[in-house]
Amino acid sequence: MSKVKYRYNTKSLTYEKVEISWQRKIFSILSYLLTGVVLGSIFFLIAYTYIDSPKEKELKRENKKLQLKYEFLNKQLDEVAAVLNDIEDRDDNIYRVIFEAEPIQENIRKAGFGGINRYNELEGFKNSELMVESSKKMDIILKQLYIQSKSFDEVAEMAMKKKELLASIPAIQPVSNKDLKRMASGFGYRIDPHYKTRSFHAGMDFTAPRGTPIYATGDGVILRADENAQGYGLHVRIDHGFGYETLYAHMYKIKAKIGQKVKRGDIIGLVGNTGKSVGPHCHYEVRKNGEPLNPVNFYFNDLSPEQYEEMVKMANIPNQSLD
Repeated sequence: MSKVKYRYNTKSLTYEKVEISWQRKIFSILSYLLTGVVLGSIFFLIAYTYIDSPKEKELKRENKKLQLKYEFLNKQLDEVAAVLNDIEDRDDNIYRVIFEAEPIQENIRKAGFGGINRYNELEGFKNSELMVESSKKMDIILKQLYIQSKSFDEVAEMAMKKKELLASIPAIQPVSNKDLKRMASGFGYRIDPHYKTRSFHAGMDFTAPRGTPIYATGDGVILRADENAQGYGLHVRIDHGFGYETLYAHMYKIKAKIGQKVKRGDIIGLVGNTGKSVGPHCHYEVRKNGEPLNPVNFYFNDLSPEQYEEMVKMANIPNQSLD
């Protein structure tokens, strides 16, 4: 029951009943409602700004978990990168060295990514820096893995050819040890027998009787068999593949033809005294990619350690060459 209000009239000295118009009632109701809406809005704004809803709390927890996972992922990517760098180092300095292959250049392994910004879709977020860093690391590792995979394919192919390589590398003396009179001159600077001056001797001289067999020191194809090279007289050159080439000079007779395939130990000629030679011997050279190598490093198939030691000692004597 609504309360009835009275007002004291000083003139009539009586209480009079207060009558409220319906406009006033509506205004009062609207005032209460407006005040409630304003206060409600303020409370809602404060609550929305400073107090998280259950859904927001759940999303924040998920974001925190994601951030921690990204940080953990970054650490794992660093560990993967460290392992990959170790694999690359072993690939360059062990595996590829074993098969005499050039290491992969650093600028190829570590090449960056050019062009437009690859990560612009990750910009504008609270943890954009973390996400971009992880994505960059992942892209770099994937590229390195691709290059390393190709390198291992190449190493595997070289391993398959290792048997062929081992058969092709010059690995015996061109003249049998039992037929040798002596190893007359080694690799390096020697006295020229004609001009008596110090000049570079690109091979080794093996003295033996005229007609002694000369053997191919590795599998290959006869590249040249003639007497048209200055100073070498009758001579044979063999292409062994893999960059290796051998030369056998001053022959009495050639026993091979250009294009002929030979095996290690096949007779390709006979010791002679042709060309610029001053006595029956076989002048023998080993070259890799056109550069002369010391043949003494290649007699590992038919010499005992004692014989090899004696061969090295004789090869290092700075005597006069025979050609």
